Amino acid sequence: MAKRIRPIALGLIEHQGHVFVSKGKDSKTKASFYRFLGGGIDFGETSAAALNREFAEEIKAELSDVEYLGCLDNIFTLNGKPKHELIQLFRAKFVDPAFYQLDRCFELVEDDRLDQAFWLNTEQIFAGECRLVPESCLSYLSAPI
Repeated sequence: MAKRIRPIALGLIEHQGHVFVSKGKDSKTKASFYRFLGGGIDFGETSAAALNREFAEEIKAELSDVEYLGCLDNIFTLNGKPKHELIQLFRAKFVDPAFYQLDRCFELVEDDRLDQAFWLNTEQIFAGECRLVPESCLSYLSAPI
């Protein structure tokens, strides 16, 4: 398989000192990490449209106040394979207030996989207890309450 750069759109959603994420795990290193929701940008699709589509597909959520933050290069190794993403990062809000329940997990459908999305306390990220990827996203987080 040819190596390629994957364009993706990710959504940063914050609420009361928490950030909305999903958890992943590297199968080779066994290291856990957390990431904003979003996904691939299809040919002919704007990055903002991709973000809205991904949230609708993955957790059946509608977004509002979508604001472009910037473009990030993410070069990393996952499951022993080199990866390169070009991230279009957005700040957004949920339309449905039900998504702001900090103690609730939300079913996340990604391709053929079921997972969970949830609110992670930003204090855990800034304290180094939880690893947010890519690390270049850290500068966009609000300081813990």
